[in-house]
Amino acid sequence: MVMFLFLVVALAVVVAAVTLAVVGGGEGTGPLPEAAPERLHDPLPPDRPVGRADVESLRFPLAARGYRMADVDDALGRLGAELAERDARIADLESALAGAQAAAAHVRLSKPQPEDQQ
Repeated sequence: MVMFLFLVVALAVVVAAVTLAVVGGGEGTGPLPEAAPERLHDPLPPDRPVGRADVESLRFPLAARGYRMADVDDALGRLGAELAERDARIADLESALAGAQAAAAHVRLSKPQPEDQQ
């Protein structure tokens, strides 16, 4: 019976010591410091359009459950905005090209042919 009480008291002392060490006690340093989250080291360039090499070199830091959602959301938002801008630019250029081709065809049809002048 004495041995059982000694083991219970020893177990309580060990649990208390581990608890104090984890939550901070004895040294006055407080609880364990929070680990600083990893941040994206090389984000997409803000001063120029994103290129293929930028996307291929993009590496997200790992977090507890995969990747940091904020970093991924920022990168995807930026890529989506640039793709929308490029799509709009392509549509503008295609409509300008179609207009120029139609104008050139109209000029060719309305211009008298050399045989018609004789």
